[in-house]
Amino acid sequence: MTFFDHTETSVSREEEQGQTLLRQALVRRRAGLAERLRQAGVQKSVLLFAGHAPSRNYPDNVYEFRASSHFLYFAGLPIEGAALLLEGARATLFVKRPTEADALWHGEAASPDALKAQTAVDSVRFLDELEAAVRAAGAPIEVPFSQKARSAALSAEEQAVADSVIALRLVQDEHAVWELRRAASVTVRAHQAGMAATSKGTRISVVRAAMEREILAANFQNAYGSIVTTHGEVLHTHDRSGICGAQDLLLADVGAETDLGFAADVTRTWPVSGRFSPSQRTLYDLVLSAQQAAIAKVAPGVRYRDVHFAACRVLLAGLKDVGLFVGEIDGLLERGAHALFFPHGIGHLFGLDVHDMEDLGDRAGYAPGRTRSEQFGLCYLRLDRDLAPGNAVTIEPGLYFVPAILNSERLLAPFRADVRPDRLAAFSDVRGIRIEDDVLVTKTGCEVLTRGLGKTAAEVEAMVGAASSAS
Repeated sequence: MTFFDHTETSVSREEEQGQTLLRQALVRRRAGLAERLRQAGVQKSVLLFAGHAPSRNYPDNVYEFRASSHFLYFAGLPIEGAALLLEGARATLFVKRPTEADALWHGEAASPDALKAQTAVDSVRFLDELEAAVRAAGAPIEVPFSQKARSAALSAEEQAVADSVIALRLVQDEHAVWELRRAASVTVRAHQAGMAATSKGTRISVVRAAMEREILAANFQNAYGSIVTTHGEVLHTHDRSGICGAQDLLLADVGAETDLGFAADVTRTWPVSGRFSPSQRTLYDLVLSAQQAAIAKVAPGVRYRDVHFAACRVLLAGLKDVGLFVGEIDGLLERGAHALFFPHGIGHLFGLDVHDMEDLGDRAGYAPGRTRSEQFGLCYLRLDRDLAPGNAVTIEPGLYFVPAILNSERLLAPFRADVRPDRLAAFSDVRGIRIEDDVLVTKTGCEVLTRGLGKTAAEVEAMVGAASSAS
């Protein structure tokens, strides 16, 4: 006798569309990998692992599971402990054999037939059969191999697999773009909620909670550790213990990740009071102009490094206009003077990883024959490829007053004749400003996936404190 039936029977039209796109994409992705490996002369099969959730402190207290992105790309579903064996065009999914204890603690597992339908594989088998299958396949190439990739210790066959995966994942297919739009939509709502929750005296943790609530409510998770801070000059701070002061700028770098692992990555900076001070407004508008110039540069065939320099040139011109720099712009740009105030790259790839494929090191981000610069600032540029339709990149210029940089004799020495430190006091109410959007390269230019989130000073000011105003 069946007492309860917890089966969900209704699927929305949007969900059905996503499932159809996923199945079609998985078949194409796996066929694409097989063809690339055939052309590279690699005859071995490929074995991808989903991975396991790491423990927080004792074995049963684990972090939320997040499957390997390479596994997700070819298998489609985040199935903990699973493995995917690709033998040419044939795909076999291996999953844990369910037990009564699993049903008690984790709920009933999807049936092999259901998994086969969802992932469009040729067959679904249990993990206790994997060893025999691997022997029969003849020592397949195992993925991920991120540590080896970062240390450049890959074999020739592993290099061929890595390069084939990179070539496929660099171009976001129809299903991936569909997922990125979902992530962008929720991320826009999260930032709107954060601005609305901001007011003088509000705890930063409250603003962060308002943003992450939107992500959780969509049944998504954070794509990375949220950065919500009044100390925007600390690029990757996760401290949320502070209070929003009346004169503060609040910088929020928060992005959603869909239930299938695709990420968004967005930063906005807004005045806690709801109004930029004159000095804040001057620098905010400058960062926005730099971002707009960089986005306007994004198009097929354009070198991403040149997108970076487009933003740097605008920043240098603006900083010269307000008296922080003297000298000729081209010379300042060539010597990297902008890095004193903009010390990171213009952005990075995003997709299934918020920094897509950086587990493979610069092999993914840098085109063959290109290497990182040794110049301060430019050395942090995460991407140096010629853009192509389907690439997804962030564009995120910023201006920061970082004491460790501005007080460094080593970093300042080459620019003593160019920098006017006496002008810094005029911007004492600015610590850090960053504006970031997610951009998809199209055949004719680009599309800003996160364009629904306003970013002009007037648009930002109108959103700040909306929650308290409404109440």
